[in-house]
This record gives sequence, C-alpha cells and structure tokens, in this order.
Amino acid sequence: MLADAAWLPAVPPFLLASAVCMLVIPLTMALARHVGAEDDPGEERRMHGRRMPRLGGIAMFAGFAMALLVFGNSIPSRWQVLAVTLAITVTMAVDDILQLPPWTKLALEVAAGGLVAALGITISYIALPGHEGSHVVDLSWVALPITVAWITGLQISINLIDGVDGAAAGVVGIVAVVLLLAAINRVGPHAPVQSDVIVMSGALMGCCVGFLVFNFHPARVIMGDSGSHFLGVAVGTITILGVAKLAVALSLLVPLVALGLPIGDTAFAIVRRRRAGVGIAQPDAGHLHHRLLSLGLTVRETALAFYLGTAILGCIGLAIFGHKKVLFAAIVMLVGALAALLRRNHRRGLDEAGGDEYLVVPGRAALPTRARHGGEAD
Repeated sequence: MLADAAWLPAVPPFLLASAVCMLVIPLTMALARHVGAEDDPGEERRMHGRRMPRLGGIAMFAGFAMALLVFGNSIPSRWQVLAVTLAITVTMAVDDILQLPPWTKLALEVAAGGLVAALGITISYIALPGHEGSHVVDLSWVALPITVAWITGLQISINLIDGVDGAAAGVVGIVAVVLLLAAINRVGPHAPVQSDVIVMSGALMGCCVGFLVFNFHPARVIMGDSGSHFLGVAVGTITILGVAKLAVALSLLVPLVALGLPIGDTAFAIVRRRRAGVGIAQPDAGHLHHRLLSLGLTVRETALAFYLGTAILGCIGLAIFGHKKVLFAAIVMLVGALAALLRRNHRRGLDEAGGDEYLVVPGRAALPTRARHGGEAD
C-alpha cells in the first residue's frame, strides 16, 4: 500500500529520466535543425507561428532508457522493452525527417506491435469475473493479433492527441501514475507488488515531466512521431507486463479507461473520416483538441482539460480495479471540471464578439482561426 512507501522505487528512475531528458533535448533540437526535421508554420494544420524542431522523442527515449539501464535490474523483460522502444524511436525519427506516407507509417506501427509479440511480451490471457472469483481465459493463438492491435492502437491514439503543446506528454505521464498505483495497490492481501512495473512507470513519468519543461506552452520543441510512437509502445508494453496480465477481474479495463481520451478520439476520427468519404489516414482538424480550441479554450487550458479528463478516467479505472476510495477523488474532479466549464462558457458568452476568420481543413467543418495558434501538429 501507499502507506508502506511501495512507490519509493519509482523515485530514482523518475529523477534520472527527467534529468537525462532535459539534458538531451537541446541536442535533439540542434540535430533537428541540422537535418531539417522541423514543422513549417506555413503548412496546413500547423499551429505554431515559427519553425519547431520535432525530434524531442529521442530525448524522451534517452531518459527512459537510461533509467531502465541503471535501475532496471528487477525487470525480467528489460532488454526486450529497450529493444522495441529503441526500434520505434529510431524508425519514427526517420519519419520525422523524411515525412513518410501514411500507409508506410501504419505498416511500421503494426511491425512494432509484431516485434513486441515476437519478443515474448503478449496479452496471453485475460481474467473474467465469476461467482467464485475471476476466471482466467487463455487466449492461445489470439494473443498475437490482440497484442499487435493493442500496441498499434496506442501508437495511433497518442499520435493523434499530440496536437497541442504538452497534451500527449502530460496525458501519458498521468497514465503512468495510474499504472504505478495499480501495481502498488494490488487487489488481494497476499498479492505481490510489481516492482518492475513500478520502476518502468517511474521512468516513463520522468521522461514525460522532463519533456514538458520544454514542451508546455509556449513550446520550444515538439516530440514528433518519434516521441508519440515511443510513448505508445512504452505504455503498451508496461500495461501488458503489468495490470493487463493480472489474474483479476476486469484488470484490462484500467489502461483502457485511463487512456479513454486518446482511444476515443482515435475511434471518432475513424468514424468521422469514413462518413466524410475520405481515407482514415486523411488528416483533418476535427480532433478533440481542435474542438476545445474552437470553443475558445487557450492552448494551456486545452492541455489542462486533457490532464483533468485523464486523471478522472484513471481514478475510475482504479475503482473498477478494486480501489473504491478513489471514486471520491474522481467525483470531486468531475464536479470541479463541470463548474470550471460552466464558468468558462459564461465568460465566453459575455466576451464573445463576431468577425472571426475561419480555418477550413479537408474532412472537417470550418474552425475559428484561434484554433491555429500555439499547439503542435497532429
């Protein structure tokens, strides 16, 4: 339990990952400018007013990897996790430089999921609730496609929410906290603490916090595809090694619920684009962060809304997992968010004026031009 300070092993990897990430980011910024891996503010959907280096994901991986190398002796799958996160970071860094076609990127995302499974990290069983406790179901051959779909889906989901300064890194950092709490507060008095998940969660939190120092609005660097896909694979492997493999009822719902915002945004994007008669890889400005910005929220408020929503969903996920006390925290945050939203809408109603110009992007209705400023490219 938390009272037993079971979370302490997460502190050293958190601090080291944060420090290494912050030290490496200036180097990745220089590298990005040297190789031309920068967002052009003149391109459609780009929200920054200046060229932005987009290789920040390399620094995030560096912090995460260093923390696991130094403090990961207790992690049985340490080398597998490092191998797959290195592979996706390097591969997508190439994409950040060359801007690969969408279907090529999808093939690489699926390949990353296949590599995770090939290295022995699979969702091999799930636990279903029953009258006499949980019932473990062996997934057999279905484990491979489920694992590939899980890893691929997380990469796409986190990439799609990476459209506003600080959003993706903050959301994943909060999810890492949820995974840490799930690993500590195991259901059952005799269940062992998952020290490997605690260390990896601490490292993931650290690289996210270190990156936010440079990425929270106004950002000086963006993570690029190398960062969003690294985060997707890292979260995916930690959930598979952690709560997604526990033999307790509904355990897979913890990461599913905590990641509800990026997963839901991805699902809605697929439906929206299919209804519009365009390919699912066709970019548009209909994502959740675009909608929040079009409502008048600032970039920082939009990022904070993502944080709050993820924290609420994380609390609900932990409550489903068996930690009923966090429901109170979720309710308090929900009420607070609702009050803030009502207050914000009231202020907008008083201050709103006509004459806005609009940004038209294929696949999405026109959005106010204020949605263009201060975020990352999605």
